[in-house]
Amino acid sequence: MSFSLSQASLPVFEIHLNALSAILGKAEAYAAAKKIDPAALLHARLFPDMFDFTRQVQVATDQARRGAARVAGAEPPSYPDTETNFEQLKTRLAKTVAYLKTLDAKEIDAAAAREITFPLGPKKGQMKGADYLVHFVLPNFYFHVTTAYAILRHCGLEIGKQDFIGAIPIKVI
Repeated sequence: MSFSLSQASLPVFEIHLNALSAILGKAEAYAAAKKIDPAALLHARLFPDMFDFTRQVQVATDQARRGAARVAGAEPPSYPDTETNFEQLKTRLAKTVAYLKTLDAKEIDAAAAREITFPLGPKKGQMKGADYLVHFVLPNFYFHVTTAYAILRHCGLEIGKQDFIGAIPIKVI
């Protein structure tokens, strides 16, 4: 039995974006309960030279949406980075999940050996589809989702590994 690129990516993106949305709900409730200005969480960062929480969420959605679209040979929708509150970020996450569901898994699976060209700062990068997905998109996606989680945990939000992992397809015996 083979394991396809679509299986290695689409469910991963969906599960983790939904988990991040659930964490956003907890962050919103936490801010209200502790009487913390939500902007303090939305603009929190782990270190001054790193993106803040809001930008981490935006980039995580960008990695999933743009990366999966490039592998599928599709043009991803453009999302302006204008979110200023938890609800707007949750909407962005939901839009990204909905978009991912429109991609053709067969197109993603067929892209393993196809050259993918993508922006890489001021230059462009090029990799085979499988390498692009496994060595570029997924690590970048996980980096930004993990950093968003870590920022909120650092700010005192009581979340744990299960919050990060989300609703994975597991059978407990």
